[in-house]
This record gives sequence, structure tokens and C-alpha cells, in this order.
Amino acid sequence: MAQTKTNAMRILDAKRFSYDMLTYDNKDGKIDGISVAEKIGKDPKEVYKTLVVQGQSKNLYVFVIPVAAELDLKKAAKAAGEKNVEMLPVKDIQKWTGYIRGGCSPIGMKKEYKTFIDESCLEIDSIVVSAGKIGVQIVLRPESLKEITKAEIIDAVK
Repeated sequence: MAQTKTNAMRILDAKRFSYDMLTYDNKDGKIDGISVAEKIGKDPKEVYKTLVVQGQSKNLYVFVIPVAAELDLKKAAKAAGEKNVEMLPVKDIQKWTGYIRGGCSPIGMKKEYKTFIDESCLEIDSIVVSAGKIGVQIVLRPESLKEITKAEIIDAVK
């Protein structure tokens, strides 16, 4: 079945970054990262989720971490230069990013937010992130994701 390109893919194409697209069936409603990794036949260590947090300053920050990991909010706040940060409420994700929960890509959000990728990405050859639509993932080199999102590599997980 033909897939339409997502905004994230169009950005990667325009900047001539190579990537692969993977799709999975989401009719069962299982769109959590571990289920997605299983469905696409990838090690959960290679599949990353995109989390959006808000600092005390009201600024938003994006963290890309392994699906099985938990974001360390203290480390996240320190990296962002904030006193503290909290997860952006699910109801606000689309308003600020243009994406919905389960289909939030670190590439191509409504605005360019300061982005951080967990340092575990340095141990893998390819990283899998959402393509910006539930059921569609993109696989690319961690360096490519870092470059396209202007991300900083940090220790972000518990």
C-alpha cells in the first residue's frame, strides 16, 4: 500500500538525508514504544520515543530517549538550563508540536524546539523514531537525527 510522505520525511528528503521507512499495524491500539519495536522487528534499544517537556520559563524542550527508558526530569531540567521541567500534558502536544501522542516525531514540529537525544544513541548504528504519524517510523543514523534536529547528546534517562 502506498504511503504518503510525512512532514518529517519531506524535511529529510529536502536536506538529502537518507532514511528508511517502516510501517506497522496499529489497529490493535498498541502504539507504545515496546509494542512498536516488537511489531517492526527491532531491538527496543534502537527504537526511541519523543517526549516534550515544559520548563518553569514556559519554554518547551524535546527529549528523544529509548522506548524502554524513563526520562530523568532532573537531568532534563539541568540540560535545558531550567530549575525544573514537567511533561507537557497530552492534550497540549498537538497544539505545540503539530503531532499527536504516539505519532510525535522529533523532526518537523511546528517550531524548532531545543532538542536532546540520549547518549545511548552513540552505541547504535541506526535509530528508529516516529515519522510523525501513528503506524509509520523512520530509521536513520543517530548523527543524521542529531544534525537535522540540531540536538545535543546528553545523559537523559534514569
